[in-house]
Amino acid sequence: MADVTPIKTPAEQALANAYTGARDRLPGKGAVAALREDAFRAFEARGLPHRRVEEWKYTDLRTLMRDLYPLAAPPDAAAKARTKEAGNVLAGVGCRRLVFVAGVFVPELSDLAAEAGVSIGSMAEALAKGDALVAAHVGKTFATDDVAVALNTALMGDGAVIRIASGTQVARPIHLIFAAGSDRPSAIFMRSLIVVEKGARVTIVDDHDSGGSQENAALELVVGDEAEVDYVKLTRTNALHVASLMATVGARARFNSFAFTRDGKLVRNQNFIRFAGEHTESGIRGVSLLRGDDHVDTTLLIDHAKGHCVSREQFRTVLDDESHGVFQGKIVVEPHAQKTDAKMMTRSLLLTDRAEADNKPELEIFADDVVCGHGATAGALDPGLKFYLMSRGISEPEAEALLIQAFIGETVEEIAHEGIRTAVMNAAIEWLGRREW
Repeated sequence: MADVTPIKTPAEQALANAYTGARDRLPGKGAVAALREDAFRAFEARGLPHRRVEEWKYTDLRTLMRDLYPLAAPPDAAAKARTKEAGNVLAGVGCRRLVFVAGVFVPELSDLAAEAGVSIGSMAEALAKGDALVAAHVGKTFATDDVAVALNTALMGDGAVIRIASGTQVARPIHLIFAAGSDRPSAIFMRSLIVVEKGARVTIVDDHDSGGSQENAALELVVGDEAEVDYVKLTRTNALHVASLMATVGARARFNSFAFTRDGKLVRNQNFIRFAGEHTESGIRGVSLLRGDDHVDTTLLIDHAKGHCVSREQFRTVLDDESHGVFQGKIVVEPHAQKTDAKMMTRSLLLTDRAEADNKPELEIFADDVVCGHGATAGALDPGLKFYLMSRGISEPEAEALLIQAFIGETVEEIAHEGIRTAVMNAAIEWLGRREW
């Protein structure tokens, strides 16, 4: 029987050409080069994910990604100058800024002041010199066969490498700012690694303002025993943004994450999180604000590998015009993860009858002594509440805005850091202010 060779799309062929052309220039030799090659072969065998791949059913990347932009060139002075306003959502919060332009770490725009117990570096440099921390964790934090992750591994360039030493309490949030810099469309592949050791505490903000560039970003996050980590992801894009969080969380730890997406032309935020130790608590939450023809896909795989852990997943999406929101969440409770307590809820608020929300929460439970549940709702603004507000002299646009703020506010309030919490709500209010009522 003759072998059947799948026909490559223009984007798939361009990705293959990009890897072949850049392979010898990408940072890292030896084991890193082998890791890249294996990842590229995995992509080549499967191609871009499409609707027949269950995890990508609602975001058919093979259809949506028609071509690949040229790989981003190193930023010049003009590109760096354009990033002065990057990260301004958190202006005044008092974060430690680490700036990346076109995927490249820019030390002169970053706050690199020495701080006890905190180590910050460039992923490209770490890969090139065979850094031990990177060798121990990159590609090993969460085992997944996801094609987007494989592509990122094959083409990963720069990113952050951060180590928070045991017992260190980091006072200021660390703000990773990823800005496109250039007004020319380009493709950027970024990989970051953050290791938070036993008993350490830190707040991380992962901020992406990719403009018109195509981004494939991946962050590997290792949370040690008894550590406390708050992770906030902010996303704005006019093109394609695929981001993968791969996290492993130790015992007796606390891990909270929050994803805020607005003005997302085509976004997929996927989270692969494994609870590898007992008695850990986690809150995984997010808010997405969509308008026009925005498409935002939030996909979760939460692996309860150890028992006595508590997780809460809560996501809310506001959809205007002809936007499309996707939520796919799966909680897996492994056979020995007894006493797991996991609950997942997603709610979608449709402001027009042309918007579309696809919600698919799932449970896979292989233990018999657990408390688990999931749910999903989708609907319009409550006309009774709206009428009540208007009967008190509030205009119709103001009444709708108040109800939308209340809808997302319950989730935003879960952000632990007061300054970041206020900044996210202000960004949401600014988005509402641009709505055509």
